[in-house]
Amino acid sequence: MAAFQYKDPATLKREDLEQIWQSGTTPNGIFGLKTSFKQRWIDAFRTMFELPQDASRAEVWSEAFPNCSKHIYMTRRNKVRLAVSWWRAIVSGEWHRNFGEKPMEHDIADKYNYEAIHHLIFQSTMCEAAIEDFFSESDIVPLTIVYEDFIQDYEGTVMKVLEFLDIPTDHVNVAPPALERLADDVAEQWVQRFREESQKEWENIRW
Repeated sequence: MAAFQYKDPATLKREDLEQIWQSGTTPNGIFGLKTSFKQRWIDAFRTMFELPQDASRAEVWSEAFPNCSKHIYMTRRNKVRLAVSWWRAIVSGEWHRNFGEKPMEHDIADKYNYEAIHHLIFQSTMCEAAIEDFFSESDIVPLTIVYEDFIQDYEGTVMKVLEFLDIPTDHVNVAPPALERLADDVAEQWVQRFREESQKEWENIRW
């Protein structure tokens, strides 16, 4: 599976895209791509393939990634916890931790930032709105994976994905997760603090 590594889509050239196709294609001809939908990629592809301005985002995407027939959409139900996790990664520098690996040593208890978490909630919401709008515009019905459900039923979710991709599941043994969860006591404290501060003046507390 390939992933975009370019910070500025304007620097992406046609040969770079072809390299992404090549590196992301398995021996049996299956291409997979992990991406977070951003309008700037659509704009870059529109320019790269010299497509008219009135070409839909679906048409532009199909030009960049032909025969893209299966889409998997992963979302997280609790956007506050998503934003806190995101902010924790930013201030700690720890975005992933391999299973069984010792946690990084960092003191981030005083790094709580209400405005930053609030901004990340809004940013994640807008990102998902863009993805969902793209799916609707393109008449795409993706397989939706909810993060919280994935955590609760890891093996079942993996099997569901394989079935969606029409990959035989007979005799499949699902390996354990490769990454550890990064949530800790500090993250939970931030979640509760944000929840309380956000509703401090509310007459009807929602959470």
